[in-house]
Amino acid sequence: MARKDVVMLDFKKILVPTDFSAASRQAIPYAREFARLHGGEVVLVHVIEVPHYPTLFEGTAMVVPPLDESLRAELNRQLEDIARTELRERGVRARVVVRDGSPRHELCACARDEGVDLVVIATHGYTGLRHVFLGSTTEQVVREAPCPVLTVRARAEAGA
Repeated sequence: MARKDVVMLDFKKILVPTDFSAASRQAIPYAREFARLHGGEVVLVHVIEVPHYPTLFEGTAMVVPPLDESLRAELNRQLEDIARTELRERGVRARVVVRDGSPRHELCACARDEGVDLVVIATHGYTGLRHVFLGSTTEQVVREAPCPVLTVRARAEAGA
């Protein structure tokens, strides 16, 4: 007899955000094991933070210079290197995505756009003012992601 209170977890597509820090890379082994267990795929994503320039009058457009395509290509190369060494060479399918904008918003948008089943994101372990300014991306993703989010607390030796 099937129980109604049992939730079936089937994580076929797993999103892992990275800012290339040692702390953020600690989420990868968790995602790798979930993907291996469920025959899934890991999507590594990096968001290029585009500066926000407030305008004097609401509704006016501020022209932001276009991102340097060589920067995008280099970030994509770095993501591909991580995908190869941490995932593909260990038998897990992986793709990479580079997006522009606010990390808080773009990570949730990417999760929706990609149709992911799980986000695995590292926390940097910041407290106080460092948390207010640097550690709130994970918190925002936990609140707004369209799917479950697994947070991985960074170990001290990873620079947390």
